[in-house]
Amino acid sequence: MRLSPLRLATLAASALMVVGGATVAVAAPAAPPANPGGNAGGASVLSPIPGQGPATDPVYGLAGGCYALAASTGGFIQRAGDGYAASADSAGAESFRAQAAQLGRFLFFGSDEAMIAANSGAVVASAAAGPGADWTVAYADGAYTIASTASGERLGVVPGSDALVVLGLDATKADGEFQLTTASGCATFPEAGVNATGAPFTGTDANGNLQGYADTHVHQATQGFIGGMVHCGHPYDPLGITVALKDCADHGASGETALLEKILSGDDPLAPHDTAGWPNFEHNPTAGTQTHEQTYYRSVERSWRGGQRIHTNLFVTNDVLCELYPLKDTTCNGMEVMRIQYRQLHDLQDYIDAQYGGPGRGWFRIVTTFEQGREVIESGRLAVVMGVEISDLFGCTITDGVPQCDEADIDAGLDELQELGIQQIVLVHKFDNALGGTRMDSDFNGLAVNIGNFIATGRFWQVEPCTTELEDNAQPIAIPGADALTGALPAGVTVPVYPAGHNCNAVGLTGLGDYAVRGMVDRGITVDLDHLSAKASDQVLNILEETRYPRVISSHSWTDKRNFQRILALGGFVGAYANGMDEMPENRGRDAGFVENWKYTRAHSDPSRLFGFGYGSDTNGFAPQAAARETATAPPVTYPFTAFDGTVLDRNQMGSRTFDINTDGRAQYGLTPDWIEDGRLVAGAQGSQFQADMANGAEAYLRTWEGR
Repeated sequence: MRLSPLRLATLAASALMVVGGATVAVAAPAAPPANPGGNAGGASVLSPIPGQGPATDPVYGLAGGCYALAASTGGFIQRAGDGYAASADSAGAESFRAQAAQLGRFLFFGSDEAMIAANSGAVVASAAAGPGADWTVAYADGAYTIASTASGERLGVVPGSDALVVLGLDATKADGEFQLTTASGCATFPEAGVNATGAPFTGTDANGNLQGYADTHVHQATQGFIGGMVHCGHPYDPLGITVALKDCADHGASGETALLEKILSGDDPLAPHDTAGWPNFEHNPTAGTQTHEQTYYRSVERSWRGGQRIHTNLFVTNDVLCELYPLKDTTCNGMEVMRIQYRQLHDLQDYIDAQYGGPGRGWFRIVTTFEQGREVIESGRLAVVMGVEISDLFGCTITDGVPQCDEADIDAGLDELQELGIQQIVLVHKFDNALGGTRMDSDFNGLAVNIGNFIATGRFWQVEPCTTELEDNAQPIAIPGADALTGALPAGVTVPVYPAGHNCNAVGLTGLGDYAVRGMVDRGITVDLDHLSAKASDQVLNILEETRYPRVISSHSWTDKRNFQRILALGGFVGAYANGMDEMPENRGRDAGFVENWKYTRAHSDPSRLFGFGYGSDTNGFAPQAAARETATAPPVTYPFTAFDGTVLDRNQMGSRTFDINTDGRAQYGLTPDWIEDGRLVAGAQGSQFQADMANGAEAYLRTWEGR
C-alpha cells in the first residue's frame, strides 16, 4: 500500500439462465442436459483451460449454457406480462442463459435480457440484477429444484395454475421440479472482454524452468479496507459486472461529492465525473484513480492469459486511516479485516470455478506450498499466494513508547497465519509499531504520514544520522501549504524541524520485532523487507544472513535499493514497483523507471543463481498505476502483439470502452501484459533480455519459496 500526496491529510479532513426450444418429456424425470456448460446459443465462450475437458456435473456444468426450462406440472416457461408462466410448448419456450452467480447458484438471463427474480413472494422479469435473481440449483432423481438463495423458497408452479411463483417453504417437492434442455437464441450476459487468444503456456521451458510473470504485491481482496466504504467496487459480484463495478454511493449522482477520489487522483475537486460504470466506464478505471476497483476478475484473467503466473495478494488495511475516515461499515481491527479478506479471496476462487463448471476447474488457484505453486503453474494456471500488509499486525501497535502486544501475541498471530497458509508478511507498514520503525515517506507525503505516525503512536518520527550506507527518505524542512495539515494537530503540538539532507529513522528493529522475524524463520514464512526503516531492514537482513534464510523479498521497492544485492545473495526475490517504464530519477529512488530498476537489480544479482524479475503492482492500495508513456525513447505498443508464450493480445474491451496502453497507461490490471510489452520496447536492444527475465519471474520466485 502506498499513500500519495495528501493521502492521510485528506482522510483526516474528511473526518472533521434457463430457457429454450427442444422437446422434452415433462411427465417423467429426465437426464440433465447434454454437454452442460457447452455455451450453446451465442454465449461468450470461455477459452478452455489446458488439460481440462467439458464440465459434466449436472448443476455446476450448467454454467454459461443456454437452456429451456419446463415445469414438472406441464409446460415450458415463457414470458407472461411482468412475470413468467409454464404455458408454452417447446417452440414457444423462452431461452435463458445460466449465468453462474457462485458455485451451485445461477442467474437465469432471458433472451430479452430480463432475469427471473423473486419479488415479495411473486416472480417477475427483472431488467436489473438484484438479490432476488440469485437462485440455488440442485439436481436429484432426474429433476432440478431452483430455490431463492436469499429465502430458500423454491421456484415452482401452483397446481391448477401455470404462473411461475415462489412456493412456500412447506411446498411439496413435486410442485417445484424442473427439467432443462439445451436451447438456442440466448442473450449474452454483460461481461468484460479478455481479448487474448491462444492456449496458456503449460509445462516448463527447454531448461526445465517454469515460465511466467510474477506480481509480488497486489491487493485484489479489499473487502473491509479502511472501514469498507472508501473503496468503490469489487473484483466480482454474484450479480455480475454491472453490480461489481458500481461507484461508491457517497460519490453522488455525478461524482460531485467524491472529494477523496478527486484529490488522490489529481482531478479538479470542483469537476463532476461519471459514476455510471457499465457500459461506458467514462471516469474509471484510470491509471490515476485510487478509490475504484482495478482488479476485476476478468482483468486478472487477461493478465494470466498474457503470461502472469504468480499473483501475491496481500490482505491490507490501516487502522488509523480507518478511524479517521468517517464512512465505514466494518471493523478497523487489522487482524479481523485480514480474516474478512481471506474469506473474500476464497469466495473469489469459488466464483471463478463456478464460471468454468465446478470446484477446482478455474484458472485462479490459491496455493499454500511451493509444491502446489509448481503444480498449478505447470498446468498453465495462476498461482495465488497470500500475504499480509496491515498497520496493527498481531495488535502490535505502540502508544507513548509502550508496546500493545507481547511475545505470546506474536506467537498466536504467526500460528494463525501459518494455519491459514499465508506466506508473506510485511512487519511494519506506514507508521512505527511495536516491531520496528518504518521507512519514512518524503516531501508532502512525509509530512502527512508523519502526522499519522503521531496519531498512531503519540509521537513524531525520531531521526538520527544514518549508521550504514542505507538511507531512509529525506524529511522536509519546510513545505508551502503545510498549515493545512498541521492545523489539525492539538494545540501546542508542532511538527519537528529535521536537519537538512538524508537522515534515518532512529527506530530500528525492536526486541519484539527480532522475536517476530525469528518466529517467521522457524515457521518458513517469507519476510517482506518493504516499509522497514533503513536501520530495521539492515537488522532483519543480519538475522537472515545469520540463519542463512533465503525467504526474503522486496515486493514493491519500498526499501533502499542497496538491500537488493543482499536479498538476492540469500536466494531472495525482488519485485519492483510497477510504475512507468521510462521514468529515470536517481537509482536509489523508488520511482525510478521500471526498466531502470530492472537494469540495476540484474547488475547486482548473484550470477550463480537464476535471475528472474518481478513487479509489485500495488493495485487497490492507494497507489497510482503507470501512466501512459510520454517519451519517444521507444515506439508505441502495436496491437495486436504477442506475449512471450505466443498468446496474442489485442486492445482490451470493457463494455463500450477500449483500453490502449499507449493512451490509458495501466488503467486496470488487464493491461499488465501490455505494460510489459511497453517495457520490452523501452529496453531497446536489451528488450529480449528484459522479457526473458520477466518470464523467469515465476521460477525465481518459487526457488526463493523452496529455499534453493
